[in-house]
Amino acid sequence: MSTTDSGRKAEKLVAEYLKKQGHKILEINWRTRWCEIDIVTKYKKTIYFTEVKFRSSDAWGDGFSYITNMKLKQMKFAAEFWISENNWSGEAILQAASVDLENNIEIIEI
Repeated sequence: MSTTDSGRKAEKLVAEYLKKQGHKILEINWRTRWCEIDIVTKYKKTIYFTEVKFRSSDAWGDGFSYITNMKLKQMKFAAEFWISENNWSGEAILQAASVDLENNIEIIEI
């Protein structure tokens, strides 16, 4: 399985997980010319922007280790772009999901 296939599978797993937690899936792989967001959901009155990181090994850290300052800046830009494009004026939260080879999912707000 390619890295892209593994990433897409992880995104689907996280989307299903969030759905089971009561989130409404608004977008999966939302993209523009300038940015992208893996998953956009709505839970209660809040929009969640979720970056999904799949790791086949924890030799270099878990998925959260790959949320660098640059990645965080990109995530904020993408979220702000989505908010503007969708005229959202409510609360919004950035979060990251780490998925391992056994399909264990851990989500943290960032």
